[in-house]
Amino acid sequence: MSGTALKLRIEKAIYGGAGLARSEGKAIFVPFTLPGEEVEAHIAEESRSYAMAELDSVIEPSPSRISPPCPYFGACGGCHYQHADYAAQVEMKAAILREALERAHIRDIPEIAALTREPFGYRNRVRLHVQPIPFSLCYKKRNSHANLPVATCPIAAPSLQRAIEVLSREGQQLGLAAGVAEIELFTNADESALLVAIWTTRPVAEAERLLGALWPQLQQLLPELRGVAAYSVTKGREPGKLLAQVGDPSLRYRAGAADYRVSLGSFFQVNRFLVEPLVDLVMGNASGAVAWDLYAGVGLFSLPLTARFADVTAVESAAGSVRDLRENLRGTKHRIVASETAAFLRRSLGSHAPIPDLVVVDPPRAGLGRDVTTNLGKLRAPRITYVSCDPATLSRDLAALLEYGYRLSKMHLVDLFPQTFHLEGVTHLTLD
Repeated sequence: MSGTALKLRIEKAIYGGAGLARSEGKAIFVPFTLPGEEVEAHIAEESRSYAMAELDSVIEPSPSRISPPCPYFGACGGCHYQHADYAAQVEMKAAILREALERAHIRDIPEIAALTREPFGYRNRVRLHVQPIPFSLCYKKRNSHANLPVATCPIAAPSLQRAIEVLSREGQQLGLAAGVAEIELFTNADESALLVAIWTTRPVAEAERLLGALWPQLQQLLPELRGVAAYSVTKGREPGKLLAQVGDPSLRYRAGAADYRVSLGSFFQVNRFLVEPLVDLVMGNASGAVAWDLYAGVGLFSLPLTARFADVTAVESAAGSVRDLRENLRGTKHRIVASETAAFLRRSLGSHAPIPDLVVVDPPRAGLGRDVTTNLGKLRAPRITYVSCDPATLSRDLAALLEYGYRLSKMHLVDLFPQTFHLEGVTHLTLD
């Protein structure tokens, strides 16, 4: 019953940010708790098989419990683990990943090594909502669509934190309160360049006038600014139509020996401390004749693959990313296929193309799915490296690939999203 107060012992952390407890056999999920803690909580929402609770007090705190450094933690929906020291965060995520694999009946799971870096100031991209009256840049409140005005964001790169402060202070005067729904800030690894995108309900002509007025003012306020673009507001996950832009719509992003062009709207890994280590981990000691990079994006893995393999095929469906991909692979031995991965694999299986020595896959959160795993299994490439951002879909897909004779060779937890429940996994598979 909603409102019922309970004394609970937290058994473990679960994917999504909460801790799991049990009361009279029912699973109770309590945010902002840690394994082993005894807490008092009250039921906020209940179903037949489980209940969601809100934390009232911690009776016996975990030794890993700390004071959250962000003043918005708990109210903001972005972070989930700032009440835990960083070692505990990584330990919880590794346990969650292993449990997801075991739940999918995957056997012979290798040791899950962790790849980590600094847990704050890591984000190279943030997207905030605009509240017009009073003008504020906002995240969303936890479990809500309501705006939460913020003046800073400790997980964002310092240059982005400064930009948030400047735009919060000057946004009203700059004209950002009228018809602007969201603002995105994107910087490169050394924070030498900044791109700004806005989503607006204004028509094209008004968007062009807005950017024309904004550009000289923002250049003075944000010296590292390279370009600004305006997109139409759309419903759902549609990307929005480009209405206007000024300056350079892309920046150069250095990662190790590689230099990438990344444009506004193109996907790129968000953790500025882990981009290069992630690439090194995915590459390992791989080399050979033929490699495929599926869901290639702007070519984060395709470009270093061209130095290791004689022939590299990069497959990407998003038009903006394909444009960057062509620029980033210029001068290398490669083939770019602008296609959905599933369609590319179906065509490839019907051709006489050579089987790749290595396939790298980095799908969105929905994972590969049965169509792709089936065709990868039939392809029988000797090595697959799977970069995943969701333990449930990773486990599902790995279970499907194991049916075709693959085994898990190495597995890493890559903590691209400290302070949140999100986690990245890199799994190397070999064909027995």
